[in-house]
Amino acid sequence: MSRIGKKPVAVPTGVEIKVDGGTITVKGKQGELKFTYHPAMSVEFDSEANEVNVIRPDDERKNRALHGLTRALIANMVQGVETPFVKKLEIQGVGYQASLNGQKLSLQVGFANTIVLDVPQGVNCELPNATNIVVSGPDKHMVGQFAANIRSVRPPEPYKGKGIRYEGEYVRRKAGKAFAN
Repeated sequence: MSRIGKKPVAVPTGVEIKVDGGTITVKGKQGELKFTYHPAMSVEFDSEANEVNVIRPDDERKNRALHGLTRALIANMVQGVETPFVKKLEIQGVGYQASLNGQKLSLQVGFANTIVLDVPQGVNCELPNATNIVVSGPDKHMVGQFAANIRSVRPPEPYKGKGIRYEGEYVRRKAGKAFAN
């Protein structure tokens, strides 16, 4: 039995859940998320205990994998509509900076051109200052993917450490060329 899959997902007050067909809808103060789960899984919402249970049909390898996955995705949805997921990035390098114009994030990170990224619907992007970016939203996948897209524009390099990194990310530094005497 999957240890993750058999745990029920506790639903806090203020979060509404609706299960119909193969789709689960979670609505909270941060927004509304929909998820179409695999047809082999069955999802039940117990309104008495205020929890969601995921049930698998048998112990096949694929169903065991989908069991824990489905439960984890639903738990992330419930958590995201209650409190948004946040990813923080920092830009390091002389002259490297970011600016936000509506739903467009502009990055000046050492290329001849400014890199412009569209902020996806449902994701909030804030700039406390020119070298810090805060990405937040109820959908964990979208927040993480947009943060990864920003980082992939100029990942941190190991010699000077310049680039875009997650806050608190450790970049292993390398020594430069060693000259013989």
